[in-house]
Amino acid sequence: MTNMPMTLQEVRSAMKGLISPLRRYADLLVADGAAIQPGQELVVNAPAEAVDFTRMVVRAAYERGAGHVTVIWNDDQVARMEYENCPVEHFDTTPSWRIEQLNSLAEAGAAFLYLEGEDPCALAGIDPAKPACARRARNRDCHVFRHGMDFGINAWSIGGVSTKAWAKTVYPEYSEDEAVYRLWLAILDVARATGIDPHSTWETHNATFEKNKRLLNEGRFDHLRYRSSNGTDLTVGMTRGHVWEGGAARTVGGVSFFPNIPTEEVFTSPDRMRADGVVHSALPLVHAGRVVRDFWFRFEGGAVVDFDAAEGRDVLEQIVATDENACRLGEVALVSKNTPIRQSGLLFYSTLYDENASCHLALGTGFPECLEGGEEMSVEELLAHGVNHSHTHVDFMVGSDDLDVTGVREDGTEVPIFVSGQWAWE
Repeated sequence: MTNMPMTLQEVRSAMKGLISPLRRYADLLVADGAAIQPGQELVVNAPAEAVDFTRMVVRAAYERGAGHVTVIWNDDQVARMEYENCPVEHFDTTPSWRIEQLNSLAEAGAAFLYLEGEDPCALAGIDPAKPACARRARNRDCHVFRHGMDFGINAWSIGGVSTKAWAKTVYPEYSEDEAVYRLWLAILDVARATGIDPHSTWETHNATFEKNKRLLNEGRFDHLRYRSSNGTDLTVGMTRGHVWEGGAARTVGGVSFFPNIPTEEVFTSPDRMRADGVVHSALPLVHAGRVVRDFWFRFEGGAVVDFDAAEGRDVLEQIVATDENACRLGEVALVSKNTPIRQSGLLFYSTLYDENASCHLALGTGFPECLEGGEEMSVEELLAHGVNHSHTHVDFMVGSDDLDVTGVREDGTEVPIFVSGQWAWE
């Protein structure tokens, strides 16, 4: 596709040509992402602007045998007005109807599909304490829902949808309509959904994770060392019995699902008490409608003790202050620079996409499935074994082109894992 601007008529004609690929993508999200089962409830969270694609998703779900589909609509502009006009205290609690809605759906065994199309700058100028309070309250109050998501009881998935504000952020040089079209093309491409049979493509893609997971799990590393020329010099300790995951996940009932479409990462949860050094961002962080640029964290004894940013420092401050464990790592994830998202050269301004273009870390809660026997443990037991627990989980990208990651075993043996931003065995 050329970079020459298209006429409105050309864009409309081109969008008609995407109807079939978009239907296949919708089916991929339902069948492979959320892994809907016959008779099961599917809960779809969707931007109001994406009504046409959401209808494709609902249709695909019923064609796959869903018992019922619930759609929960959201809108960036309405959310902004709420944050502008309500005091911060309003967001300290979750409305009882929302608690009942999410908890009852999760308790009934629903699968959850999140269609992401957020305007990266939707909440620019809004006090970050307000969305931070809202997220903390929901994760605290909707405990059945949160437990189902964190402990593999409910299948869930996140997939992107092209929206006007997001598309114009990614493609500012084009008209709104053309930007939406081009973003759809990019979404379909990096989601491996451009072919006639995306399901088979994802089956093959999932097989590629197995080698990397096997090598990492066989390594049994005591800690990882991150170094790059931007100043990153960080050591992250591993838990005893840590497990590397990636690709398809599995519920405790044995249902295989893809939490993220696209996904390129292999990840685990580190020891929450063992991170020391400095790590610098490789890409901007988009969080709660705000963009954070050129930032860094300093860790001591597993906790963030200092940080700064060229833009959005107050957002980082709210993240770290979410609760007592939000300042500790819950995830380390490895992503080669030789992936479709990184190779596209696009900055998506979306964690779903940008985290799959770069090695990343996450502040906040860890994953029970990333510890041997972890899914049978209580929160207190997981904490005792080093897996973090928090009301937040925020990924940030650290995978610069020259990043080196070395695995170090208890006997001091060093094994190169990443060299210059890619797997040492690539």
